[in-house]
Amino acid sequence: MLTVAFIAALIGGLLLKFWLASRQIRHVARFRDSVPDRFREQVTLAAHQRAADYTIAKTRFGLLELALAAALLLGWTLLGGLHALNTALMHLLGPGMTQQLALLAGFAVIGGLLELPFGLYQTFGIEARFGFNKVTPRLWLADLFKSTVIGAAIGLPIAALILWLMGAAGNLWWLWAWGVWMGFNLLLLMVYPTFIAPLFNKFQPLDDESLKARVTALMQRCGFAAKGLFVMDGSRRSAHANAYFTGFGAAKRVVFYDTLLSKLAPAEVDAVLAHELGHFKHRHIIKRIVAMFALSLAGFALLGWLSGQAWFYTALGVRPNMADGAANDALALLLFMLAIPVFSQFVTPLFAQVSRKHEFEADAYAVAQTSGADLSTALLKLYEDNASTLTPDPVYVRFYYSHPPAVERLARMTA
Repeated sequence: MLTVAFIAALIGGLLLKFWLASRQIRHVARFRDSVPDRFREQVTLAAHQRAADYTIAKTRFGLLELALAAALLLGWTLLGGLHALNTALMHLLGPGMTQQLALLAGFAVIGGLLELPFGLYQTFGIEARFGFNKVTPRLWLADLFKSTVIGAAIGLPIAALILWLMGAAGNLWWLWAWGVWMGFNLLLLMVYPTFIAPLFNKFQPLDDESLKARVTALMQRCGFAAKGLFVMDGSRRSAHANAYFTGFGAAKRVVFYDTLLSKLAPAEVDAVLAHELGHFKHRHIIKRIVAMFALSLAGFALLGWLSGQAWFYTALGVRPNMADGAANDALALLLFMLAIPVFSQFVTPLFAQVSRKHEFEADAYAVAQTSGADLSTALLKLYEDNASTLTPDPVYVRFYYSHPPAVERLARMTA
């Protein structure tokens, strides 16, 4: 039964995503040669066409990635890839923690190598063609090396602890594992800005005294405290512009891309920052963390039950080691991570809708604290700078977009 449901969900999701992508491509191409009336005074036809071409190129490439992901998923599960890897490592290392960690690491390495050509083309093909990529091959290799080392240094100990809990903590191991996982995520929120992010980018204190005074006054007016205001060398890797808050609790900091500061006027920077402050004012971050806690608890509870069911393994192409007493914990983790997205993909529109609602609320807060005109011009500059299409397909938007399209955002601000 699970096999049939898995295949049906996989095929159904694939067909749905192909249909949505084809709608997006046709819709964007249809309006490529005409700037929407609402934006004709602010956006040139050349910029509009560049955004359309960039969107179409990314969406078409996304279709290829979808096909690859589906093929890899079938290869790992029903076609026996995960079972073969587990069996080979069992013969080589024997049962135990070393074999289970090797299975997790081997899965990650093989999957990463298979996906590597697509990441390279995304960076040095599409992003470079449209003038966004600033990464040199040397910097790309350095980033890959550092992210691999950091991922192994952090991921393997956490994986080992969860695997140990699965074998030693009894029937409620999933509750203890959930607590460890949540604690790890909260800790990561605090240490990432200070210890991990600087390994990849340079963060300099904001030295524009006039802008610093404006930003500080805005945050004080909004009742927000941050550990510091920083400028990140985003232009070293990409021409895309952004600003964000990072960290948690006392470790919160405001980060501006240098590309953002070079493109926006001070009043527009205020408006963009006020939008981000709106997320905190409406407790969107806390709500998302609580939602993550609840969903992950449900996920661990489900995994706790499925990991003891032989049919869970066999239905997904793996023969478990229940007869000889060897642990199946790493197998259970991997199968669960592979199967859950196949079934959960159909609730994507619900999460996207909630996210768009939060964006509208943050926009409204920014308009109340700064200026709707400044936020509108800032958003248009960012849309143009990031080559975001102004004419996305409405159905595609409802399914995927975490941020409302420009037409809806500006109309809401005007209202």
